[in-house]
Amino acid sequence: MPAYNGEKQVRSYFTEQGRGKKMKSEFWMKHGYGLTVAALLTAFTGYALLDTFVIPRSYAKVTQTEGKAGVWQDVAGQGSEGKAGSGQDAAGQGSEGKAGSGQDFAGQGSEGKAGSGQDVAGQGSEGKAGSGQDVAGQGSEGKAGSGQDAAGQDGTWSSTAGEAGPGKETSEGMGEAALTEKLKEMGAEEIGSYEDEQIRIDLTSCRTKDTTVYVAEVLLASPEYLKTALAKETYGRNVTAATSEIAKEHDAILAINGDFYGARTSGYVIRNGALLRSAGDGNEDLVIYEDGSFEIIREDEITAQELLEKGARQVLSFGPALILDGETAVGVKEEVGKAMASNPRTAIATLGEGHYLFVVSDGRTSESEGLSLYELAEFLKALGVRTAYNLDGGGSSTMVFQGEVVNNPTTGGRRVKERSVSDIVYVGRK
Repeated sequence: MPAYNGEKQVRSYFTEQGRGKKMKSEFWMKHGYGLTVAALLTAFTGYALLDTFVIPRSYAKVTQTEGKAGVWQDVAGQGSEGKAGSGQDAAGQGSEGKAGSGQDFAGQGSEGKAGSGQDVAGQGSEGKAGSGQDVAGQGSEGKAGSGQDAAGQDGTWSSTAGEAGPGKETSEGMGEAALTEKLKEMGAEEIGSYEDEQIRIDLTSCRTKDTTVYVAEVLLASPEYLKTALAKETYGRNVTAATSEIAKEHDAILAINGDFYGARTSGYVIRNGALLRSAGDGNEDLVIYEDGSFEIIREDEITAQELLEKGARQVLSFGPALILDGETAVGVKEEVGKAMASNPRTAIATLGEGHYLFVVSDGRTSESEGLSLYELAEFLKALGVRTAYNLDGGGSSTMVFQGEVVNNPTTGGRRVKERSVSDIVYVGRK
């Protein structure tokens, strides 16, 4: 306030102050509302800019000892647990290797688990994959989630190498579905079947070259169920019994006659891992190894002891080989010794790991003429077998399924009767 100068000065001062207040009042009445709205808009815009550009950048830099990441981040946090927040593009990785849902890449780690909806399966010690994935998880267990294109494999109905089970074609031979279709094309009729957790057998019969052929398809979860047995459980030249009798003694589910080793004085004999005869004559033998695989060898190229050391479980000495690597291994006119061209035949074949065929044909009767070696080989080749071997035929050819003789064994065609033999090849648990 100015220095005091009488009543006139006092009146003048208050008059001026009053005018100022009146002007200010009139100004705010005219412009105050607009200024208030502008101030509020300016404040909101500033906060939005901070929230969009400044705050997230600062927040994104925050890390924790557990490796957790905040929401809205583009790159997942990484740490001891390797967990990632939702909505991230790249999965967190760490000791657990867990990934959030909706991620493009699966978390990988000690457990190797992947979230649902991912394109690539998590891989690790368990190898489990989430549902809806295109590629199956692979690992020690090899299990795959539902809806996947590539199936996970486990012990049931699969080979020791974890290859395809029944109904799936393997890289080695025709699968069950394809074999069934081929037999149908040949007019095969079902005779019977057997199935448990480890063994499956489907038995059919069909006609080819005016001959009835019995085909038993065998699927084994383990090669231990493919066995041989000796007549009266005794090794010797003059020890024989009917195929059905030997099969009954060993509770065989399926059995065929073997190589009748007792009719000869030479030829390797290894049965269920035991070396019984090491004298060879250069014959072509079938070796069945501990893993269930087949190999054709010549006795003048390897000793019986060496075969045993390689893991031979069975060695059958009759022959010849019918199919090698999927191709016919006998000539059109090739025969066993002085045998007739058309005979009852017995053969064993493999289509892949754990997948076998037992085959017997009738012959020497008006109803069933019999097959030559070449005709039998061509029949087996059409079924897609990889290796096939000829066993003792003629009157010895017998197939027994669940205790019943299913074919018509005959020596001269005048009557149906089993011939006593030295040994059998069978499928069973005992």
